[in-house]
Amino acid sequence: MLFCLAVGLPATIALTPAQEVVAFGQQIGVGARPPDLSVAGPAQVVQVGSTAYDVDRLTVWGPLRPQLTLGPVQRNADARAALDPDAGPRRLDAAVSAVTGGFVAWYLWGGLLLVVFTLAASAGAAGLRTLLVLRAESRLPGGHRPLPEIWSHCVRGAGRMTAAAVVASVLAWGAAGTLAYAGAAAGLRNVASLSQLVGARHLSPEPVGPPVSGFDGAVIGDSRVARLGGPPLPDGTPDDVACGRSTDSLAEQIAALRGDRVLNLACPSATVAAGLRGPQEEGGRVLSPQVGLLRQVQGLDWVVVAVGPNDVGWIDFLLYCYGVPDCADNLTQGEFDYRLAAFDRVFGDLLVDLNDLPGRPQVVVMASYDAFPPDARCPDTRGPEQFPGLDPGKIALLDERNEAVNAVLEAGAQAYGFDVARPALRPLCDPARAGLGPDLQGLTDPFPFHPTGVGSLRMAAAVTPLLGPPVARGR
Repeated sequence: MLFCLAVGLPATIALTPAQEVVAFGQQIGVGARPPDLSVAGPAQVVQVGSTAYDVDRLTVWGPLRPQLTLGPVQRNADARAALDPDAGPRRLDAAVSAVTGGFVAWYLWGGLLLVVFTLAASAGAAGLRTLLVLRAESRLPGGHRPLPEIWSHCVRGAGRMTAAAVVASVLAWGAAGTLAYAGAAAGLRNVASLSQLVGARHLSPEPVGPPVSGFDGAVIGDSRVARLGGPPLPDGTPDDVACGRSTDSLAEQIAALRGDRVLNLACPSATVAAGLRGPQEEGGRVLSPQVGLLRQVQGLDWVVVAVGPNDVGWIDFLLYCYGVPDCADNLTQGEFDYRLAAFDRVFGDLLVDLNDLPGRPQVVVMASYDAFPPDARCPDTRGPEQFPGLDPGKIALLDERNEAVNAVLEAGAQAYGFDVARPALRPLCDPARAGLGPDLQGLTDPFPFHPTGVGSLRMAAAVTPLLGPPVARGR
């Protein structure tokens, strides 16, 4: 009995496989964390690509402590429905039922495994006990009892031992399940959000530099809004030079259209983690986080933010599609899904920072544009002669992935009540209009796929209708 409780119970918890369920379109493994010698401990969440962390609110007495294994996050219709006001409650009920059912299934399989372990241990113990009885009988001075009597004695003893061990194991398993349920129910009783359950960790970038005033708006983001390849600012700061900020950048174009004074903090290669929320190395300089600089700007009416392609390593997938006959393979799709899930997470942190800016300025999130029309065929799609280049199937895949990035941007902006600007840039391979140059730089230009001056103007035209009327200020 003691062996089955001391060894069989933890072995059952460790060996019972997690039950795979689907909740909100995500694959979730439901089971229990490996047992330890403590009398109580928290439930645990394990994320693919991340370390496990304890859910301290769900502290459970006994050895059976729930564990959920999540990820990588899948972006699909079920996931989007979680935020739908109509479908969301039904999806929530279905998710709760799925996870609960998964744990019940795991618990029943574990109970069956424990009974099997107990029966096997009892059979082994009964065999050992029979050998000891036979050895003792063989040493009796008057000879051993008749074999049928010895056999009957051993069978009765084995039956009593097995029954006692099975009953003790089942009672212990039932007690462990009851304690697990009581601990989870008590922990969830006052939980109203995910952050309350697993805790929240958000460290906003510290304000950088002295307070700044006199600007109506600001632009933060990557090379698309810094406008690589444009004329340099005549009196640019060292940061302006390092980031290649131009006289026809998005900030300058909005300033020309509205008459506002606009601060440009955008920089090439910027991502949410390295550029906007953290420092960035560019042009031989270590640049302060754009959000940290932004927090020192006083009296802002609006902020435009452009992120996404650098965060998912868009250029990697683009070059891969140029270089191989078929780029729609599962390996790169899995890598894209993983990077997109990581971007989703850090973009949420950025949204919190923007929502907490001093003065609560209006925030406009810039969506990403498609580089090619669906049936594009021109030198920009062919690329260098030694590579296959792009075809309509590859372009459709790239457009689909770009739309997935935009879905993250739009969902986050909608959650915080921010505006979204979708620039209508004319893609490459599109016939040029009379009197206007292309909107995007081609493969023979210094910075392919980045906006030209005309493209930057079209981006500004997508932003300015979303902004409120210009505020008259003394300059």
